[in-house]
Amino acid sequence: MNSKKIKENFNKIFLNIKDDYLLVTFFIVLNLINSIIIRLVTVKNGLSISPLLVDLSFLIIISLISLLFKRKKRIKYFITVSVILNIVCIINSIYYHYYSSFASISLLATAVFAADVSDAIVENVLKPIDLIYIWQSIALYIFYRYLKKKNYFKYEIKQENKKIIKKGVLTSLFLFLIAAFFMPLNAWARLYKLWNRESVVMNYGIYVYQLDDFIQSLTPKINSLFGHDSSLKKVSDFYEENSYHASQNEYKDIFKGKNVIVIHAESMQTFPMNLSFNGEEVTPNLNKIASEGIFFSNFYSQVGVGTSSDAEFTFNTSLMPSTRGTVFVNYFDREYIAIPELLKEKGYYTYSMHANTGEFWNRNTMHKNLGYDKFYSKDSYIIDETIGLGLSDKSFFKQSIDIMKDIKEKEGTPYYGLLIMLTNHTPFSDLELMDEYPTTIDVDIDNQTVTRNYLNNTTMGNYLRSVHYADQAIGEFINNLDKEGLLENTVLVIYGDHDARLDFDDFNLLYNYDPITDTIKTEEDEGYIPYNKYNYELDRKVPLIIWTKDQSFNLDVNIPMGMIDVLPTLGNMLGIHSEYQMGKDIFELKDPDNMVVFVDGSFLTSKVYYNSPKSEIYSINNEPITEDYIKIRSKYASELIEISNDIISYDLIKELKSVKLRN
Repeated sequence: MNSKKIKENFNKIFLNIKDDYLLVTFFIVLNLINSIIIRLVTVKNGLSISPLLVDLSFLIIISLISLLFKRKKRIKYFITVSVILNIVCIINSIYYHYYSSFASISLLATAVFAADVSDAIVENVLKPIDLIYIWQSIALYIFYRYLKKKNYFKYEIKQENKKIIKKGVLTSLFLFLIAAFFMPLNAWARLYKLWNRESVVMNYGIYVYQLDDFIQSLTPKINSLFGHDSSLKKVSDFYEENSYHASQNEYKDIFKGKNVIVIHAESMQTFPMNLSFNGEEVTPNLNKIASEGIFFSNFYSQVGVGTSSDAEFTFNTSLMPSTRGTVFVNYFDREYIAIPELLKEKGYYTYSMHANTGEFWNRNTMHKNLGYDKFYSKDSYIIDETIGLGLSDKSFFKQSIDIMKDIKEKEGTPYYGLLIMLTNHTPFSDLELMDEYPTTIDVDIDNQTVTRNYLNNTTMGNYLRSVHYADQAIGEFINNLDKEGLLENTVLVIYGDHDARLDFDDFNLLYNYDPITDTIKTEEDEGYIPYNKYNYELDRKVPLIIWTKDQSFNLDVNIPMGMIDVLPTLGNMLGIHSEYQMGKDIFELKDPDNMVVFVDGSFLTSKVYYNSPKSEIYSINNEPITEDYIKIRSKYASELIEISNDIISYDLIKELKSVKLRN
């Protein structure tokens, strides 16, 4: 064999081996960079060792699958996988910026609802950085074209795939074991349970998180085969230790037999109730009924991915939202004990009203399951005035009163009605039909009055104007109810369904604007209001008001309270309860240090806010907090979430009721 032939054969082998090495390495490195980027822009731990090693381990395994394809076809595999991983990053980046959590495969079942809120997604949710991840697929393809131009794919060579796979798997396993040394002791439990999604990403990276989520999303299908018996025993034991005891406080049965009108106030937070601009309150009507009725001023929504539907579910059932999808969509066929059903047993007529489509959040089906006799949806209304996502709240309330009058006349029994508002929904930009609300400050500068429009055309300014409109709509509704005699023997309940997903910077602008200098104050400036991420979390609270026309309570309840506590508290007033309610009657507490549990395992008490994903503690009253205080409550939070998940996933209320009847 001449030297030219030897050189040619050598180049065949060398260049092809080099090509495999370069293409695989390029694929791994580019996707590893994307995984670092998404952690940097979300959980802020992009360079942490454990997720970096786990991502690398995962990408090595994924790369080995390419050996199943011929060398010329491997680029198609790498590009396809890269696009999938890019989509994973993009979706999770968008989702995190709105929900401060990571997306779930189970959300695909609710993707159809995105069309109805597409304006909100584009305007308030999608950020330019969310699309940065597509560079990886583009760069990989460009690199492939470069290799092809160099004829690196001209020859097919035999490779010892078994040895390569063995070495790759061992390397991947070794990296994973090293990563485990850098993880906290509870990291494995969180991977298995998954309700603390942020923690999983912080320890295992975005790719393993999404794979884990995919496996967990199959849980509803697998539940009928595995885990049922152990879950039933666990739930039964929980209720034996936490059995229902009737409240005996002064509020017992005070509203028994009265009509109940519930207003589900979209995106209504509590902080606007403390604001006024140039002497004009943002929410004068809510402030008035809050001062006259029972105002729960430290009340929090506990929603998960189901947002508004989760608020409805928890309000009515005193169960936590599911951490594996959305109850209204994924678990609508289970049996629940809810306020409408309990009142129907007392002779009430129950109905719900919402000027959106009945298919949104599967309300057509789920409201019937919760015990509503009738759901008046979009088809029941004339869409004569549109603001934002649909019929304006003022028109909705006006038309609803006509329906409510007919219900009162025809049914002749006490009724329970839920009215779901719509206008005050992100993106808060459709303001043309709303009255002007001056979110301005008049300040005296050199003996001249200067008006500062510092909130004009800002998200916070638009939100406050939208809230002001919603408050006007509620005020007009109450006045019209009174004119029609619908407030007689009636209890009015108003709750905010969840926070408005405003950014941290929106609050800093609100609280630390200096009208004299027309700038934002810093820590060095006089009058600066310290505002950190914990203040931001605590500002997510929403209002809960119970009010009647003929009875003044003038009561402000400042005990921490969650949506899960509504059924026990309001139910005691109405003479109803659920044997399986997981919340507490606030007026029955012997210890005012009530605990509000959130779906990611975080919790709030009167003393502390504990961020479970980050294991961070914020002392509310600057009191020293012991390690045992956190451990005991973390354990309870975990138990509450797991028990509620099992009840929902395995449809256990039906079985618990059967067991009770047999006994």
